[in-house]
Amino acid sequence: MSANDFRSRQLTIQVLFAGVALLLVGKLLQLQLLDKTYAERAQNTAVEKFTLYPSRGLIYDRNGALLINNELVFDLLVTYNQLDPKMDTARFCELLHIDVEEFKTRLNKDWKNPRFSKRKPFIFLNSISAENFARFQENLYQFPGFFVQSRSVRSYPQPYAAHVLGFIREVDQKELDEPGSDYQLGDFIGGSGLERSYESVLRGVKGSRFVLKDNVGRVVGSYENGMLDSSAIAGENIYTTLDIDLQRYAEDLLRNKVGSVVAIEPKTGEILAFASSPTYDPNLLRIGQGRGEAVQTIGRDSLKPFFNRAVMARYPPGSTFKLLVGLIALQEEVIRPEQGVNCPGYYAYGGSSWGCRSHPHPGSLVQAVQYSCNTFFFQTFRKIVDKESFYKPEVGYDIFVKHLLGFGLGHPLGIDFPNEAGGNVPTSEYFYKIYPKNQGGWKSPTIISLGIGQGELLLTTLQMANLTAAIANRGYYIKPHLGKQLGMGKEARPAFQNLEKHQVGIEGKYFEPIIQGMTAVVEAGTGRSAMVPEFRVGGKTGTVQNPHGADHSTFIAFAPVDNPTIAIAVYVENAGGGGRYAAPIAGLLLEKYLKGSISPQKEFYEKLMLETDLIHKP
Repeated sequence: MSANDFRSRQLTIQVLFAGVALLLVGKLLQLQLLDKTYAERAQNTAVEKFTLYPSRGLIYDRNGALLINNELVFDLLVTYNQLDPKMDTARFCELLHIDVEEFKTRLNKDWKNPRFSKRKPFIFLNSISAENFARFQENLYQFPGFFVQSRSVRSYPQPYAAHVLGFIREVDQKELDEPGSDYQLGDFIGGSGLERSYESVLRGVKGSRFVLKDNVGRVVGSYENGMLDSSAIAGENIYTTLDIDLQRYAEDLLRNKVGSVVAIEPKTGEILAFASSPTYDPNLLRIGQGRGEAVQTIGRDSLKPFFNRAVMARYPPGSTFKLLVGLIALQEEVIRPEQGVNCPGYYAYGGSSWGCRSHPHPGSLVQAVQYSCNTFFFQTFRKIVDKESFYKPEVGYDIFVKHLLGFGLGHPLGIDFPNEAGGNVPTSEYFYKIYPKNQGGWKSPTIISLGIGQGELLLTTLQMANLTAAIANRGYYIKPHLGKQLGMGKEARPAFQNLEKHQVGIEGKYFEPIIQGMTAVVEAGTGRSAMVPEFRVGGKTGTVQNPHGADHSTFIAFAPVDNPTIAIAVYVENAGGGGRYAAPIAGLLLEKYLKGSISPQKEFYEKLMLETDLIHKP
């Protein structure tokens, strides 16, 4: 080989080595300076972020009585790689009241799942009570890899208002995957009631703490002297519109009955009582190890205690609906207040007849309301529907429906509460689907049962209370709501924003004969059991036909008549006439709210309502 060839080969080798060296240096620069992935990965092995959980906002009634409190519990976390394989597993399980199988199940995760890592802590056991934790803490040093993190869960000073307050639960996968969600596995979230509707203000803001760890994962100190740490911010407290004394009394009166009560302050739309029966003690659903069994027990109950009948059940309103029929007829000028009808005890048309109870002659609208005359309201309803023509019933009926929608019927009212049902107001199109035009269609007699609140018409108890408030206000309502105020002092602000008046579309003058009739119902009619000494009450009973069993009992009322401060609706399933149970329950609640106590002359009704069992002894 010549000298020139040797130098040429040497140069080639040098260039090759130089090229490889440049490639290595370039890759190193990319890894250390340009690509942050490796730097972040290295930092993650040295720095650990711990979440600091905020205290959830407290919930109070309108008078400042505490309804939901916070109680400190402890989550036990574990870092798998730091476990001592020689730890006393039996002793560990004994201290936490679990068995070895549960220990293995809780410890072994799907390590292929990116949510879990053997080098990062995960929740081994959550919501350990302070009592159990105190016993376990003394022995915690024996179990390397385990450490404790505290947070607060709900407790309930009073065993009432479970449906209103709601409960918290762990977030599910859908909530974790929502865009913008900052929830993490194991976090709590409002699951129902006010806990759910006011989740955004109750939950607060999480804080964080960064710590340094050595190469085996042990905490050795604070990262950057805490410069990156942030404190948790507690959730806001909520003052509700609820009167817990009235709520308690409503639930007591409904005990061993199926039904609901809604009471509203007419001038503000604030809900004073919101009771559904059967109910349950909210403490049964406190976060803890006995919660699952309680949920299953309540869920298996055939009477469905989780079902909130105040806002989810849809009922025919019965004779209470006659008030709206009268108001609409006056507004549409198809009747005059002084008009009466001849009632032979039934209403007949075209070979069919519909019954009416025995009562004196209804010589006016006031007396028709007082006696709850079916014949009067059958005829009145037909006059509304046939306003244009007997052969064009959809014209008059559409006007009728428009008025019902104005009272907030047929659709959710839009309160600050989840799962509100909208009831049902059938339209003319609905009836033409059942009775097609090419087969004769329908006429006012076809749907005559609507005139007395039967048939396809369905309302919630909330809607019944709201329409009562609209009558008490002589023509308007404010959306019912349960949130009154957020916070206290100078920073306090309304919890519910939609407080404008909703006009129902009936002139104020037309409410007077209806209210006179309601007053006569209580003072000399079927609602006498709702009388309140020293106060004038306007009310209306309803007996709702039930093809599946005993009739339902319902009653709506407001008081005082001249300056209403409370409007109420009571619905008791399978309880017979409206005057048997719904009216006396309403009367007791009115008196409790207006006077603060029950007068001696009403103690008979109180004892009877409290002791009556319509579930086990119908």
